[in-house]
Amino acid sequence: MNMQANFAGLQVGYDVPALPGMSVEEIQTPCLILDLDALERNIRKMGDYAKAHNMRHRAHGKMHKSVDVLRLQQELGGAVGVCCQKVSEAEVFVRGGIKDVLVSNQVRDPLKIDRLARLPTLGARIIVCIDDLDNVAQLSVAAQKHSTSLECFVEIDCGAGRCGVTTSSAVVALAKAIDAAPGLKFAGIQAYQGAMQHIDKYEDRKTKLDTAIAQVRDAVEALKSAGLAPELVSGGGTGSYYFESNSDVYNELQCGSYAFMDADYGRILDKDGNRIDQGEWENALFLLTTVMSHAKADKAICDAGLKAQSVDSGLPFIYGRTDVKYVKCSDEHGVIEDPDGILKINEKLRLVPGHCDPTCNVHDWYVGVRNGKVETLWPVSARGKAY
Repeated sequence: MNMQANFAGLQVGYDVPALPGMSVEEIQTPCLILDLDALERNIRKMGDYAKAHNMRHRAHGKMHKSVDVLRLQQELGGAVGVCCQKVSEAEVFVRGGIKDVLVSNQVRDPLKIDRLARLPTLGARIIVCIDDLDNVAQLSVAAQKHSTSLECFVEIDCGAGRCGVTTSSAVVALAKAIDAAPGLKFAGIQAYQGAMQHIDKYEDRKTKLDTAIAQVRDAVEALKSAGLAPELVSGGGTGSYYFESNSDVYNELQCGSYAFMDADYGRILDKDGNRIDQGEWENALFLLTTVMSHAKADKAICDAGLKAQSVDSGLPFIYGRTDVKYVKCSDEHGVIEDPDGILKINEKLRLVPGHCDPTCNVHDWYVGVRNGKVETLWPVSARGKAY
């Protein structure tokens, strides 16, 4: 979707990093660029996979925080809706026209609960996760206040060690409470095994998922015995979706990073022992940076430092290059080993971030490029929406 008409009067370098029609060399850095061809191939591939396995795909919006990217995931990949982690994120996507929204987290603050309960008035299906009986009553009161209906997933802790209950009896107790509460509907189970998504070896990830799937299967059987068969059993990420989709237990995937890829996800191995960014998925997101100094013969300094990316999962790598290496960063600078002194001032490099989610959250815009030209700009719609 070309948004060129929306940029009248905006100044490149102050308001936006580029405008449609510019060459890649003219883009102001550091900024996020999207290889639109690679992005579209990734999205179609996941969509085809989900359809072939009779799975719903609810794309994880916390990764890109972009209404435009989510729309593309719906249009090209058949995504049914979006996962959000916070109420403010959900508000952005609902106001952007997304009609099926899961807050894959607990909502406990009274004001946040009130905001959540108002969202169905904008025409969206809203689902929220629960792992505590007191939360059932809180959500029910808010839904009745606004004459809305909130759907609820009981969250199972299937290995992440964060939120969620751990026993089938606790799942059934929560489902019964939800089913009995005015304004609420029991919709199913949230069972995302986040702790294993980045384990390198396929076999090690499978071992973790086998345990999780057995736990979820027991919970589903207990719910069926109680007359509360779940409509949806939701979970699965870029490092595990093939396990959940072949489990005969899950029917909804929550993959997110597959669309962009990053350095941390890229290094994990598929069942044949290959990195997943070398065949399964393509790098579509890059942090574009420019060489700004080469005063030292063996190293170059670029303009992408800590303020332009997250390094919690490691440093970025320089895409398509083996002769130079990003080795260190401070607030505004990145240090690149250049032993042969081949980089030039103002030369642009594509960095693959260590962790795409928090990197995207520190930028205002995605610059979509194709064939060496800027095709579109998309705002990072939910940037900073952490409450």
